[in-house]
Amino acid sequence: MSYNLNHLKELEAESIFIIREVAAQFERPVLMFSGGKDSILMVHLARKAFYPANIPFPLLHIDTGHNFPETIAYRDELVASVGARLIVGSVQEAIDQGKAVEEKGFNASRNYLQTNVLLEELEKGKFDAALGGARRDEEKARAKERFFSHRDEFGQWDPKNQRPELWNLFNGKKVFGEHFRVFPISNWTELDVWMYLAMEKVPLPSLYFAHKRPVFEREGTLLADCEYITKRPEEQAAVEEKMVRCRTIGDMTCTGVWESEAATIEDIIKEVSIARKTERGGRTDDKRSETAMEDRKKQGYF
Repeated sequence: MSYNLNHLKELEAESIFIIREVAAQFERPVLMFSGGKDSILMVHLARKAFYPANIPFPLLHIDTGHNFPETIAYRDELVASVGARLIVGSVQEAIDQGKAVEEKGFNASRNYLQTNVLLEELEKGKFDAALGGARRDEEKARAKERFFSHRDEFGQWDPKNQRPELWNLFNGKKVFGEHFRVFPISNWTELDVWMYLAMEKVPLPSLYFAHKRPVFEREGTLLADCEYITKRPEEQAAVEEKMVRCRTIGDMTCTGVWESEAATIEDIIKEVSIARKTERGGRTDDKRSETAMEDRKKQGYF
């Protein structure tokens, strides 16, 4: 009897293998969780990797304090349902303690402030590996990553000095104080993620489906109107209610929304399959410079 895998099952098998490699090679792994579809997928894969046991490492969320309320509600429901331990690193606490300085002005965002909070939480928990849901198709800097991405004692990444990964052999050797970021779903595409979540019937945040929301346009990107964004006078006057959804979920100040009528995951799959703009095309933090993402990653960002 022949045994064949479709491409989604092949991707699942590869990711589960990498997640198990992390559990085997590292003493204190942690899974970074944002509440977005990729980190939801990561939790689902981790559950499969160790079933019927619970996920053997905690989830880490770096909370900017400017998240969509729906994200936080979904996060808490998911953590309770899977029986995982959640660690929350707070950007607001870092600001209150004088460890971070909040940006001012119309384009202010707390997204850049997440880096130091993340590094502090990794140091505090003595975590030697942090699993993330980054994919190579998302952004050119992420396309440079290996599955096992080495970080030095300062949490920094050197894209020109990465270890070869031939025949799925992963080198997790490090010295004390260093750690690894590990990206098990690197080879997945946005469409793969949606098709797999549909196949597995994974519950998702309502933000991903079309809903009415007050929005305004800034430099070609639709932003959800909220108290965290300082709007220009012309933007204040341009706020209107539209049917929109999120393709990626992050800080409300920099996460663009997309006009859409997609009410089901099948509708989303159809929409993504013909999209000509990447999901991060609506992230204003990626547009600050040509190398915005790579610069942040070198400093220790996700």
